[in-house]
Amino acid sequence: MSLGSAYAQSDSLRTLDRQLSRYSQQRLPEKLFLHVDRPFYVSGEIMWFKVYAVDGVLHKPLTTSKVAYVELLDKEQKPVLQGKIALQNAAGQGTFVLPKSLASGTYTVRAYTNWMKNFPPEYYFHSTITVVNTFGSVTKATPDQTATGIDAQFFPEGGHLVKGLTSTVAFKINDQHNQGVAASGIIVDQRGQNVAQFSTLKFGLGSFSFTPTEAGATYSAIIQLPNRQTLTRKLPAVQEQGYVLHLAPTADGLTITVQTPTPAEAADDILLLGHARQQPFVAVMGRFRDNKAVFTINKKDLPEGIAHFTVFNAARKPLCERLYFTPPAQQLAIQASINKQEYAPREKVSLQLATAGPGAQPLAASASVAVYRLDSLSTASGASINSYLWLASDLKGHLENPDYYFSANSPEVAQAADNLMLTQGWSRFRWDEVQTAPRPAPTFYPETSGHWIQGKLTHRGTGQAAPGIPVYLASPSRQPRLYSSISQPDGRLQFDLRDYYGPKEIVVQTNTQVDSTYQVEIYSPFSTAFAPTRHTALQLPESLRPELAQRHLQAQVQTAYFKKFTNQYTLPQTDSLPFYGKPDERYLLDAYTRFKVMEEVMREYVPGVLVRIRKGQFHFQVIDHLNNVPMTDDPLVVLDGVPIFNTNKVIALDPLKIQKLDVITSRYFHGRQIHQGLVSYSTYKGDLGSYKLDAHALLQEYEGLQLQREFYAPRYDTPQAQQSRLPDFRNLLYWNPQVTTSAAATDLTFYTADLPGRYVVVVQGMAANGLAGSHRIFLQVKSAL
Repeated sequence: MSLGSAYAQSDSLRTLDRQLSRYSQQRLPEKLFLHVDRPFYVSGEIMWFKVYAVDGVLHKPLTTSKVAYVELLDKEQKPVLQGKIALQNAAGQGTFVLPKSLASGTYTVRAYTNWMKNFPPEYYFHSTITVVNTFGSVTKATPDQTATGIDAQFFPEGGHLVKGLTSTVAFKINDQHNQGVAASGIIVDQRGQNVAQFSTLKFGLGSFSFTPTEAGATYSAIIQLPNRQTLTRKLPAVQEQGYVLHLAPTADGLTITVQTPTPAEAADDILLLGHARQQPFVAVMGRFRDNKAVFTINKKDLPEGIAHFTVFNAARKPLCERLYFTPPAQQLAIQASINKQEYAPREKVSLQLATAGPGAQPLAASASVAVYRLDSLSTASGASINSYLWLASDLKGHLENPDYYFSANSPEVAQAADNLMLTQGWSRFRWDEVQTAPRPAPTFYPETSGHWIQGKLTHRGTGQAAPGIPVYLASPSRQPRLYSSISQPDGRLQFDLRDYYGPKEIVVQTNTQVDSTYQVEIYSPFSTAFAPTRHTALQLPESLRPELAQRHLQAQVQTAYFKKFTNQYTLPQTDSLPFYGKPDERYLLDAYTRFKVMEEVMREYVPGVLVRIRKGQFHFQVIDHLNNVPMTDDPLVVLDGVPIFNTNKVIALDPLKIQKLDVITSRYFHGRQIHQGLVSYSTYKGDLGSYKLDAHALLQEYEGLQLQREFYAPRYDTPQAQQSRLPDFRNLLYWNPQVTTSAAATDLTFYTADLPGRYVVVVQGMAANGLAGSHRIFLQVKSAL
């Protein structure tokens, strides 16, 4: 019987990799990357960005979601700017105008899709920018002479310290600005005896080995800081029983060793499961010998990127976990060249771009290009798409200079990457979710066709959910748009909006002729979950005052002379037809003798709609053109797209404010609703004229998808333009989020401004096969003679 139980346990363990595969299929991860034009702004400037959408497994462009949500968060995690960005072919673009009232500080830019809201907020894209309000005073920073702002954390490899077992312990030491601090120190036991020494390797990260000899004993780290002050921190508690995992790279791959001091725990089989981006790549059963189990992973089996190794016991409980990083062997090679290295003010710059894949073969890619001036304020570089997708997006918390881990194939870089894996490991899922069957349906679904407006329908008096009720959403305009939804059992509503751009008013209502006791609430589509961040007050040294004064002048000059050019938008290509398409009958009322009463208009000019009075109430009957007989029920009647359910109110409309009348003379299907024809009135301005909405209708301002702002830069291609007296103090010379490379080199041109200095050209790009890359080159603008 015990033998049968052991086999059952082993078989149960072997199913874990299949369960993970099924989980990944049902919870396919998405990733977003934002190329933000610059790292530093002054209040009043425009922030430009491009969104790249990829699947989280293969990092190939993913076209599933059609909307990305982008936010700018302050240090209190409160959104100060929000935008809904349309995604086409797995890419989108947008802008934020940073208000002149925006306070100086470090702000978080985050982005996600509706589907990504099913996962922890750490999974959203995050980056930081600095904004300075130059109308305020410069805060002088005083060097921190104390250890108050220093944070030190220690992480045993695999998760635990166990009595009598040697463990590798990683650590990270950060300052108040979340930057690594170079330090060294010793580990002492509770009697003050030195048991280990350590020092940081890179970015405040490091590791050391030691063997705890007593369970429950207190071990402490005494850290020597650069300012010769010391900091003491306790190590995690030592357990009497448990497991210790150790990963060691070899010439052929990896060796993973699991140890336990307890013979009873060593009697069971264990499973080593390796997965990368939720895809299992190895599942090996193991057995302890002398309280030790050893696994060997071949190098050819290791996936690129971050691999998770998790050890399970016979009860399918995860015992310990370890991460390992393998840099990707291939990336998108971007070649960028300019026609010379030094330019005069207002001179034309010719930029050539070419992208290639393995073997230097030309490879088409979608790219974005930013060119901005470098100064003492813009020294920080933004994230590169390759390091973000392969590294930063799969780690929790702030990552200092992720590009370093791709810089060279050297032992120091490899050790630094391993220290990073030991200190910032993270998994997007919990193993109990993987093993749960059946799994609950996700809360959020991908917006595959356009933006969704979601809400809830309740009974006005009780607040209880109202299921199975048709609800209509309209946005009054000259191009009528009407959307409908039927409330779910829990009262949820979902309206699938297409071609909805910019701020507009929406009207949401039920059929008040049937029941007026319902109340509608519209939800915000932005996530209310936030990843923990650590922002300190922005402090700028007095030495930066000249640079800040220059940036202030630049921003004011640009606002004064070029603001009218920065508020131009590319109108989206939308359907010019109303929501019901081409009508069967159309009446332009200006072509007829004008009547002052709508009843006369309907009776005299619209033979396809009969006007009837029953019990003192007006009713319309549309004549079915197929059978030439009137349909029995009232049609759907709309004014500028807004349904009117009481025909008496239609008759009361002022016909002099109505421009045209459309009629559908057959059954009209709208969503899951079937109507006996349709009658649509349109006012001259698309503003409902003098019609007053029903008191039970919800009228709300709602921001749709963001319109695409056109980037403006002056061109000095004529002598008159060259000699213009308008000052050109642009900090951002060029921004183009829609560059498409091909087999031949792509030529781009722009002009320098009046400000001399060093400028950087930043290119980010991605090919259809998932290869991503970035590149930087520099140019110099000399002073005018």
